[in-house]
Amino acid sequence: MEFKNLRAFLEVVRQGGFSQAAKKLYATQPTISKAVKQLEDEVGMVLLDRSGPKSRLTSAGEVVYQRALRMLAEREDLQAELDELRGLKRGSLQLGLPPIGSSTLYAPVFARYKKRYPGVDVRLVEQGSDRLQEMLQNGDIELGAILLPAPEPFETQMVCSEPLVAMLPVDHPRADQDSVSLDELKDTPFILFEASFSLNRILMSAARRRGFAPLVTARSSQIDFITELVAAGMGVSFLPRRMAEQRPHPRVARVLLDEPQTQWDMAMIWRRDAFLSPAARAWLAIVKEIHPLS
Repeated sequence: MEFKNLRAFLEVVRQGGFSQAAKKLYATQPTISKAVKQLEDEVGMVLLDRSGPKSRLTSAGEVVYQRALRMLAEREDLQAELDELRGLKRGSLQLGLPPIGSSTLYAPVFARYKKRYPGVDVRLVEQGSDRLQEMLQNGDIELGAILLPAPEPFETQMVCSEPLVAMLPVDHPRADQDSVSLDELKDTPFILFEASFSLNRILMSAARRRGFAPLVTARSSQIDFITELVAAGMGVSFLPRRMAEQRPHPRVARVLLDEPQTQWDMAMIWRRDAFLSPAARAWLAIVKEIHPLS
């Protein structure tokens, strides 16, 4: 059932005739007559009694008229809602961010996004990269921020690339160096993040390439707690340089990690076959504004 035929029918009823309806719709009278006839053929019943000076609704016409009013009103409401979504006056974004680095990298993005699109509801989850990939695959979130490399099914937009820094107790033998390799730290216990954090995988892979398996003395998802464990002399931990510089501690030395394939490469990712909503595309655009590396 075509909306243009319904609209022509409604206007004939409102205007009391075909010629008046044609003027209202800026169409010819034969065009309006054809549209109403097509509608009658489709429903298989006469909708207008054309015998008098004015067209009048038949019983079937009354039913179609009332339904058509609601259908066209619903269509207009639908169009209005879609226009609001396109204009980002409303909508929602399911977004996954990692606990590491979100305050530095994504808080400015979030603030600008909400200022520009206050009607969009951002539903945020915080998980490690591995869990965020699972949630993307399951359709639980639309965009996720993870450490590269990303698996094959995902598209990526680069956010930043940072070297890692070794966080050492100030009395550690390597604390005064400008840089340090993992080989020089193999006898120092490691303090790592929780198992779902991709940073662990980067470090453990690098250690295996060096031919050792580090002793892991503690795990946590809290950067400040890990920093305090380092300060207490429990071992070495690792952070992207930007995050490490934001957490100075009198009993913690920051030494650049000189180790191949341990760069902290952060990106926004999404499923390659997924439709990206206007809200998601707007988020990616603001990420690019704030982090031009992307």
